[in-house]
Amino acid sequence: MTESTQLITALDAAHERIEALAKQQSAGMPLPELLAAGIAEAQAMLRIMLENEHKPYASDADLLELWKTLVKGKPHWNTIRDNCRELIYYQNCLKAERQDALPAQPERMVIHTLRHIFLYLRSHAEQNQEG
Repeated sequence: MTESTQLITALDAAHERIEALAKQQSAGMPLPELLAAGIAEAQAMLRIMLENEHKPYASDADLLELWKTLVKGKPHWNTIRDNCRELIYYQNCLKAERQDALPAQPERMVIHTLRHIFLYLRSHAEQNQEG
């Protein structure tokens, strides 16, 4: 299996996990649990990309640290910056007990944000496979 095929396979597995989370969200998974799982999934996707690009990262790096490592020397990764920051914003709102600062449907937005990150990473992997 080539490295690009492994990358796409790993990302597709992440997509399956996101869709499983979407089902749990639809079934009423509480926002704190959904968000924790969503951030963990976003971190996993960034780790997949970091490993593919052979960039070292700290094993305990949080989502934004992973993104900062990924973007170094590759400004196209700025495309997902706001998505990563959005997930952390939701987390910070919950920690500060400021649910009033969240969007109208934060549970749906968590899934939407994860799907956006996945789609960007997957399309990038596909483009690199072709070129």
